[in-house]
Order: sequence, then structure tokens, then C-alpha cells
Amino acid sequence: MTIPPSDAGGDFQALVAARRNFTLRRLHAPGPDAQTLARLVEAAAHAPDHGLLRPWRFVLIPQERRADLGEVFADALAARDPGCGEEALATARDKAQRAPCLLVAVLRDDTAARAVPVTEKLVSLGCAMQNLLLAASAAGFATGLASGAAMDAPGMRRLLRLEAHERAICFIGLGTAAIEKLPRPTPDAAAYLSSI
Repeated sequence: MTIPPSDAGGDFQALVAARRNFTLRRLHAPGPDAQTLARLVEAAAHAPDHGLLRPWRFVLIPQERRADLGEVFADALAARDPGCGEEALATARDKAQRAPCLLVAVLRDDTAARAVPVTEKLVSLGCAMQNLLLAASAAGFATGLASGAAMDAPGMRRLLRLEAHERAICFIGLGTAAIEKLPRPTPDAAAYLSSI
């Protein structure tokens, strides 16, 4: 099937070029409501998926569970640095309150689906995340990604109810940008495109 040309390609290029990554502390209310979030997550499902495994999922951290996430951050910091003070622990807890909408991207590397390499599953997750980020931008929301040492903490695994074959990869924050952010310089395609 041949898709006829349209001017939508220019709109898509503009959307991609306009997307910015914000630190989660720069994302404020409003964030997407439940219906809008469902549409954004649906966009993720159009990612390439070798074997139709959907080797990823997203976990929403609602506001009423942010304190639990904060304790995970504090416990993970205390495990890494037993001498950290109460101020550092309070800062770790505060990180859980950033971004009005907070998701965790989870990789699913089920042993029953090992015929598909984990690298392809990661690529599928990355594409799903990019679809979600672009859909959020098209809906007028700012987005940001964050990770850190707590992603692999036992408390994080318990909080997210991860199975043995699952791994938390990063946080995705959605909201309204607190500041205007200038575009970063785009390198010439010759810098990252070559031919054999």
C-alpha cells in the first residue's frame, strides 16, 4: 500500500524539532488528565515490536503514592551513603513530588520470549517512549526523563511490583513547563549518517 504524500510531514518535523526535555522539577501543573494520559499511552503502543511481545509497560505514580516513592529514594540514598544527613534524605524524598504526572518506564524481558534479543526489546521501549513524548508535546504538555541509582533499588522493585524479568528504566514526567527552553543546536546529518 502506498501512502499519498501530504504536508503532514512538515508538521511532524516541526513537532520533533519543538520537543524539549525538561528536568522534572521544571514541570508544574497542569498535567494530563486521565483521559488524555490514556491517549498518550495509546500512542506508545504503535512502537515497533518484534514478535508482538510488548516488552515494556508504564507504571503511574499517583499523587497519593508520591510519599511512598520518596521513602524509596531516601532508603536507596541511605543504603548508598549511610553517613548522609537528614537534609540529604529530605532532598531525596522531595524528588518524588516533581512533575504533576509521573510514569515509570519498565522493560519486560520475559524468559519465554528470549528468541527476541533484549536489545530489540530496549529499542521497542525507546520507540514507545518517544511516541508518548511526541504525543504529549502535540497535546501541549512538556516532558522530561529522569533516572538514577534508585531505579534498581529493592524498594523500587517492591513499590512498582516488578516481576523477576522486569526492570525499571526511567521516570517520565509530564506537565507544564515552568520556563521557556531554547532549542539545542542540531548537528549536521553528516555528523551521524555515513555510508558503507
